[in-house]
This record gives sequence, structure tokens and C-alpha cells, in this order.
Amino acid sequence: MKQPELSRRISLLQATAINMTDMVGIGPFIVLSVVAETMHGPGFLYAWIAGAILSFIDAAVWSELGATFPMAGGSYNFLKEGFGPRTGKLMSFLFVWQTMIQAPLVIASAAIGFAQYAGYIFPLGFWEKKVVSGAVVILIVFLLYRKIETIGRISVLLWIGVLVTMVWIISGGITHGHFLEPVKHINDGLQLNYAFAAALGFASVKTVYSYLGYYNVCHLGGEITQPEKNIPRSMFISIAGITVLYLCMNISVASVLPLEQIEKSQFVVSEFVQVLSGHKAATVATILILWVAFASVFSATLGYSRIPYAAAKDGAFFKVFAKLHPTKNFPYVSLLFLGAVAFVFSLLFKIKEVISAILAMRILIQFIAQAIGLILLSKKKGRSFFKWHMPLFPIPAILAIIIWIGIFISTGIHMMLAGAAVTAVGIIVYTIKTRLQRRP
Repeated sequence: MKQPELSRRISLLQATAINMTDMVGIGPFIVLSVVAETMHGPGFLYAWIAGAILSFIDAAVWSELGATFPMAGGSYNFLKEGFGPRTGKLMSFLFVWQTMIQAPLVIASAAIGFAQYAGYIFPLGFWEKKVVSGAVVILIVFLLYRKIETIGRISVLLWIGVLVTMVWIISGGITHGHFLEPVKHINDGLQLNYAFAAALGFASVKTVYSYLGYYNVCHLGGEITQPEKNIPRSMFISIAGITVLYLCMNISVASVLPLEQIEKSQFVVSEFVQVLSGHKAATVATILILWVAFASVFSATLGYSRIPYAAAKDGAFFKVFAKLHPTKNFPYVSLLFLGAVAFVFSLLFKIKEVISAILAMRILIQFIAQAIGLILLSKKKGRSFFKWHMPLFPIPAILAIIIWIGIFISTGIHMMLAGAAVTAVGIIVYTIKTRLQRRP
């Protein structure tokens, strides 16, 4: 009996929609206040600009690898190819290993953020928030349990909701009449010293979290039409669009609310709309923000579910994860497992705890090692091997490595140690697994 295969049915529009819905999520609506509090001044906009710059630079790395290896699993394939037969097996295993922890953390963070913002409409106690966040994860798994072409159409619908929400927020600031005031005062009190650099580093950890997802299309590489063109295009279109939306949203909010209120608010965008249009409008805005958060969980879970599948199909992970649904052709075991772990995490953690943890776990193996792997592969195969070429190679790749190291340090010593510990345990597990396989 012929085994079912993934189908290339996701268009450029759908790929861009999947990326952008993953990128927005609940992150910017919660992180906005955290970044303003960290920077403590109108210069907080620089943290959002820094996040965008890193995303553009790093997307060049993803574009070369994604266009050349358009297969399910994204970084799993990139690390394996970049580091060669022996080391590549270890690096790709470590990526899947940390994905089984950090992917559910990403999904859970969006669900927890959803429950937090829902508190603006319905005051929720501790356990009520946990029920809401857990229910979001369950509903997402239910919606993803279907064919990819149907999921593509759902993604576009959710993406429209994202755009409507962002445009409404931005237009509110523009029509208020003081839209450019935060930009005019961006350098007020600014001193280029160590304190500013440190604050920018800590704040950038949060803004980078809000940009994450521009590469989601690479995890779906085996389902993208014309991947050598559409994978790079969808990433750069997504980053450009989200950068404009994030900056305009932050400027809009800062043009209406005083900085002190922004720094202390748990529902900053809802309060922004309330000032402009009243409580009823703020309630509608909150519902749209919840739509955005839901869309993000949907998109992130879709991309992550393909990673264990790709590794298992390649023989580098547990075989059960290689199973596709017999009629709908999607990795249902992988989807159900990640959903189950995310459900548990949504009950255990708080939103601020998971943001730094997510980055600390991913930076070493996924972002830094991946850029190094691209440079190594270029030396071995030559530049003509790649289906897409970044300008000024290898400068963007080297810059990406340096900036990611800075972001890793900014997550704090505890998160750095946690990320290193997860990697170390993964190496031990891989070593034991390899030795057991070699035994007769």
C-alpha cells in the first residue's frame, strides 16, 4: 500500500498569511507595555526597530536554506545538511529535542496571553484563566485536524482578522491628531551609554519574541508551491508588513496614552481604544485581539507539528511521529503530542516566564548553529548550489550570529543556563541512543 505524502498546496498568499498570523499573535499587545517599562522613555521605539533589523538579517539565512531544502521540518533539514553526515545528525537531533519543549512553550504562551487579555471583558480568577488557556489549545488542535488546503483557507481568514485589528488600532492614533508626537520625541533624554545599551538588549528580547514566526513557512517547505521563490518572498513580505504594523501601532498608542500608563497596563491596547471611543469599542477591540492571539496559536502549531514528523520520517526520531493521517495526509501523531504538552504548559506557566525561556532554548541550536551551518555548507558546496542568494554573503550570516549571541546574553543568566542545560541533556540522550543502535 502506497504511503500518503505531503501535498504542495500552500500558495504565496497563504504562506504569507501563515507567517504573519504567527508573528503577530498576542505578543505585541502584551510586550508593548513590558518594552516601554524596560526602556522607560520614548526611545522604546528603538527596541522595535532593533527587532525588525535582526529579523530581516536572519531571514536571509532562512531564505537560502529554505529555498534550497524545501522540505517539512525546516531547521531539522538545514542543520543536518549544513554540518555534514556525522555532526549534522547530532545538531538536527538537538533541534528536534529542544523543539519538543520550546514549541509547546510557544503555543502555551499565546494561549496564556489569550486568557490574560480575555480578563478585560470577563474578570477571570487564576483557575478560570487556566481553563481558558487550556481550552484554546484544545480548539486549535481540533481545527488543525484536517487537510492542508482547508488549513490554508482558514489561515487567510484569520489573517484578515489580524489586519483589520491592526489597521483599526493604527487609524485610531492617526485620527486622534497627534500621531507623530512620539516620533518627534523619540530621542528625548536619550544618552548613548551602557545603561541604554543594556536596556535595549533586555527590551529587544521581548520585541524579537514578537517578530518570531517569519520563518514558519520553512517548516512547511514540503507543502509550499514554487518553494524556491515563494519561501523567501513570503518571509520578507511578512517582516516588512509586520514591521510597519508594529511601529505604527506603538506610535498610535504612545500618541494617546501617557507613557506611565503604558508601562503599567495589562490591557494597554484595550485601554487605548477606550480612551478614543469608549468601553463598548474597547470590548470589540479586545475581541479582535483575542482573534489575533487565536490565529497565532493556530499558525505556530501548524508549523511545529511538521518538525517531529520530518525527523521521524528521516529515521532520526521515534517512528510513531512519522505517521500521516490515512485520508487527510497530515502528521496527526506529532500534532496531538505537541498539543497535549502545550495544554499542560498552559496550565503551569505565566506569560513573562515563557518569553525569555523560549528564546534561550532556541538561540543556540536553531539560530546561531543554523547560520554557522550555512557558512560551512557554502564552503563545501559553493554558492551556485543555493536556489536563492543573500546579498553581500557572508556578512548577513555573520551579523545574525553576533546579534543572536547578544540576545542570548540578554535573556539573563538563569535562562542561559536553562538553555544550555536542555542542550546538554539532549547531547547525553543522543549519545545513549546512538550507542544502543550500534549494539548488535
